[in-house]
Amino acid sequence: MTPGPPTPLRTGGPAVPAVTRWARLGVAATWATLAAAVGYVLAFNPTDRVPDPTGPCTWHELFGINGPTCGGTRMVWYLLHGDLVQAARQHLVALVGVPFAGYALLAWTVNTWTGHRLPPLRLSRRVWFGYAAVWLVFAVVLRNLPWAPWSWFDIPYLT
Repeated sequence: MTPGPPTPLRTGGPAVPAVTRWARLGVAATWATLAAAVGYVLAFNPTDRVPDPTGPCTWHELFGINGPTCGGTRMVWYLLHGDLVQAARQHLVALVGVPFAGYALLAWTVNTWTGHRLPPLRLSRRVWFGYAAVWLVFAVVLRNLPWAPWSWFDIPYLT
């Protein structure tokens, strides 16, 4: 006997499969997490020299160098305030990925909540793996070199 489609749940309205409800909950949780992260960045200005409640960067404390996500909160701060130059200076490779991640989140949300499909991003695995490799080389190696132009990406509170 082969299993059939998921059993619909009855809540007084039209029957909606349980899978759809969990998918919608996942989308809503992702948006809530994103909103909380943006709220945190706006509440605790990462560009000033005042310590944030979460303390110093764990990667920097352990290894003494900039890590893969170093500059991400400052990039978001400047992006939210419309300063693309400073956002790029804080984490250039992450800034390049923002439109792609935003579109992927939008497409997932529209598909899950409305059932409509936006055109998918048609990027090959080579592009995804290449981006990940560039991210790691840029974030862990190049940003830690002591000469220009790489020294432009230093953490402000370390200089």
